[in-house]
Amino acid sequence: MISTSLLVVLIVSIIVGGATGMVLDGVLSGTALAIVAGFLAVIAAAIARNMIVHRGIGVGPDDSSLPAVIITYAVVASLAGSLAAAEIVETELHLPNSMLGVFSGLFSGLLMALLMLTYHMNPDKRGNLIK
Repeated sequence: MISTSLLVVLIVSIIVGGATGMVLDGVLSGTALAIVAGFLAVIAAAIARNMIVHRGIGVGPDDSSLPAVIITYAVVASLAGSLAAAEIVETELHLPNSMLGVFSGLFSGLLMALLMLTYHMNPDKRGNLIK
């Protein structure tokens, strides 16, 4: 069910990032908007993934009680993805803020998905391997 988890994380990240970019278009811009959009996208994607994949379908590990270090890594992933998106959108593509939110959500979601895969690929811990 790795593919289901990844799809949920990426789709929710893109949607929440774009929605944040559209809602906060007049309030924030540039790097600040990218950071907020990426952070909200990662949080929403983690919640949606746990609700849909683990509780809804009944497969995959339960991520409701994550260690503090993983939460820290998620914040770093959202920050790195957001800053990368801000740099690409502002300097290369010159897209509107809603698209900055989409790219922030996408890049932050990709980094979160990589973090999720790395964390769950520990076969020694019982129930930790994604099925």
